[in-house]
Amino acid sequence: MHDTWTTRPETAADHAAVREIHLAAFDTPLEADLVDALRADPAWIDGLSWVSIGTDGTPAGHALLTRCHIGEAPALCLGPVAVHPEHQRTGAGSAAVRAALRAAGALGERHVVVLGHPEYYPRFGFTRASAHGVGLTVDVPDEALMTLTLDAGGPPPAGAVRYAAPFGI
Repeated sequence: MHDTWTTRPETAADHAAVREIHLAAFDTPLEADLVDALRADPAWIDGLSWVSIGTDGTPAGHALLTRCHIGEAPALCLGPVAVHPEHQRTGAGSAAVRAALRAAGALGERHVVVLGHPEYYPRFGFTRASAHGVGLTVDVPDEALMTLTLDAGGPPPAGAVRYAAPFGI
């Protein structure tokens, strides 16, 4: 288990390794294909795709933030997030997520949404989106949609989350 992970923004040289992380971490290629599609989408924001680097110098984990909207207000969507199976439960995913969130805050971004495991994402400060009047136009478990405010400017705006087109939501 790693006590600390080195993190950095993804570079073009990391694309194949990031794809391999997602292919290894999930049962289908959907997440890997989604990352590839998001790279070509206007929702992509340079500097918000982060990798955690293993001791051998290769990416072990990946976290991606892309543009979405809550109602008409700009926000970020966290995901996909993946860790290569041999590095799961070592902090590689958490390191990549924290680095991506710090980078987003440094860019002046205010709000992030995630559709994911309600046991995992609260460790980063995410809370149930419905408590803030944030929802989706498709049915998902209420506890799976969460929001995070990156600054002290107040809660997220209420409204429906509009993801980038590659998400298909």
